[in-house]
Amino acid sequence: MTEPRPSRGAPAFLLLPVALLALAGWLRATAPGADATVLRLAHALNTEHPVHGGMVAFADEVARRSDGRLRVEIVADGKLGSERELVEQVQLGSLALTKASAGQLEAFAPDYMVFGLPYLFDDGAHFWRFAATPAAEALLASSERRNLVGLTFYDAGVRSFYLARGKPPVRRVEDLAGLSLRVMPSRTAMRMVEAFGAKPVPIPFGELYTAIDSGTVDGAENNAPSLFTSRQFEVAGSYSLNGHLLLPDVLVIGTAAWSRLSADDQQLLREAAQASMAVQRRLWAEEEARSLAAIRAAGVDVIDDVDVAGFRAATAGFDDALRAERPSVAPLLAAIDATRETPASVREPVP
Repeated sequence: MTEPRPSRGAPAFLLLPVALLALAGWLRATAPGADATVLRLAHALNTEHPVHGGMVAFADEVARRSDGRLRVEIVADGKLGSERELVEQVQLGSLALTKASAGQLEAFAPDYMVFGLPYLFDDGAHFWRFAATPAAEALLASSERRNLVGLTFYDAGVRSFYLARGKPPVRRVEDLAGLSLRVMPSRTAMRMVEAFGAKPVPIPFGELYTAIDSGTVDGAENNAPSLFTSRQFEVAGSYSLNGHLLLPDVLVIGTAAWSRLSADDQQLLREAAQASMAVQRRLWAEEEARSLAAIRAAGVDVIDDVDVAGFRAATAGFDDALRAERPSVAPLLAAIDATRETPASVREPVP
């Protein structure tokens, strides 16, 4: 995927509305009182989603730690745009913070492509060991040159495939052959789906329900809470627990908002983000169990006897190919291997 680049030499009258929009956002932010600064955080998830719960915990922590001097105002449900549009607004400075999938962020900080590697982590515990390493911290900082500063990772579970009603469920990688599957606008995600023999179709998440229902795509891949809270389970016939990706979400702040904060307040936001991550992980685990139970109760065929070894074999060598293409990911891959408890040669499937 080609990285978006800022325009050059744009006439001043075209740039003025953007500048006025950013200024208006900051003027609105300080309206509650001269001593209060409000940072607007927008995202595309609904308020039932556990990642939203993590952001609510972040807002609470910021208010508590600053004695109300800093406030985070959350706008949910994609009211200010799609995830990609919100990231771009944060880049421009018209929005302070957002949540973005690591798959979205690879267009802005290419080293995030590492998370698109299938079966990269042995399980969730392995990911969180990696997330505590200096290499993970460096990855969060790597988007700063594109006006985005990563504050923390949020749990987004393990992604698996689900197909529309009437489609035979997936038990082997061969069952995906020839199907049209929605993927995120991520080059690595598209390459993975192609390796599985299917056709990748990048569609915004908010349009996916209709796309499955109308037959525009045969299915998609995501985690159980997203399948449930989006109500896409209503048009899905099966959900196969092949667990091909463990793709985290990332809480990011724009450099325009970040640079206006003192060093102490920047540290306060980092600490609040870390505290919210712990809350969000708990919420995620609870919601994941509830979502799987609800999906089953709704009549979706949840397939747990999947030939995961066949999926692994179809994408063997992806790690080496990415290392050759982007040598900068080598420290990330080394840190991931160093935090592995079981040698790669005898890894168990991701649950």
